[in-house]
Amino acid sequence: MAAEVVLQVALLILTLAIFYTIHKLSKKALTKLRTNNRVTLQATRHFVLGSQLLTRARSAPHKTQSHSHAKSALTEAEIALSLSPRDPGPHILKALALDLLGHRTAALRSLDAALSPPCVKLLAERERGEALVKRAELKLAVNRRRRVDSAVEDLVEAVGLSEGEGDTTAFSLLGQCYEWKGMREEARKAFERALGMDSGSVLARQGLDRLQLNQSQAHEIGPD
Repeated sequence: MAAEVVLQVALLILTLAIFYTIHKLSKKALTKLRTNNRVTLQATRHFVLGSQLLTRARSAPHKTQSHSHAKSALTEAEIALSLSPRDPGPHILKALALDLLGHRTAALRSLDAALSPPCVKLLAERERGEALVKRAELKLAVNRRRRVDSAVEDLVEAVGLSEGEGDTTAFSLLGQCYEWKGMREEARKAFERALGMDSGSVLARQGLDRLQLNQSQAHEIGPD
């Protein structure tokens, strides 16, 4: 009898201990979850505000206003990053704001961060494709001669992520890169793909016109 009582008491103590442990862990987990949610909410709020400011910067009629909004967007992006450094969104927002301010090298670094682990894992394919196109554009603007091959890699990956829909800017830039590399047939195909998606693409139309002009001049000159 005494042994049964001791056993029941021991089981009761064990049950209470387990209940206390679970309750304590659950409380800690809940507190952590609430904190994380609050931080995420704050980061999102700054990101959304920064995106709105960037839109205003792009549509501002005067350069002074544009730069003022871009600087404010940059500030919001940096605050969002301080709260959520693994979120690729603020990195991309920061890059776009920096580009608008003329700081292309810094913008390129921000896009590199967005397109590197762990940030890149959180990007949808379409978002990653758009970021790759923008990075290729910045690479060509910073140093075309040294970065053209790297830009081609980004653009080829970007059009591969488009699932057949394609991106006019991506194909136009790819055509330009092939043209600079002397790959005329590849350039022609890329420009034609761009025009197939958007017949009004000035960049692609100008690219095809250049290729045709160069070909005509080559035929006129003929062999030595």
